[in-house]
Amino acid sequence: MPHSPQDFHKKLLGKTSEKLVAEYLKKQGCRILKTNYRTPFGEADVIAEDGDELAFVEVKARLSDKYGAPREAVDSGKQKRYYKIAAYYGTQTGEEPNARFDVAEVYDGGRIEYYKNAF
Repeated sequence: MPHSPQDFHKKLLGKTSEKLVAEYLKKQGCRILKTNYRTPFGEADVIAEDGDELAFVEVKARLSDKYGAPREAVDSGKQKRYYKIAAYYGTQTGEEPNARFDVAEVYDGGRIEYYKNAF
């Protein structure tokens, strides 16, 4: 079954937003280690080194806040997956990461609201 134009637009919005957040983090002095890091537990949108911490970043994009703030979509299930993703990353690198979990909201026009230690 073909994807709808709306599905295509959402996927494009997500990819564009992830790139914007990676650029934002670079400007903040972070080093981008991974984007779209896939694991058996799900995908981390961005993993960035920020000093002695690794930021596991969930990117949420919205054209408006009609249905609430984008960060509100990061529910407890998504949070638990991110904890597992960080642990998996540690097994793959051989080092236990000093992890934090951030959420980046990207709005129409490219405005970013960034929340360190969001969960």
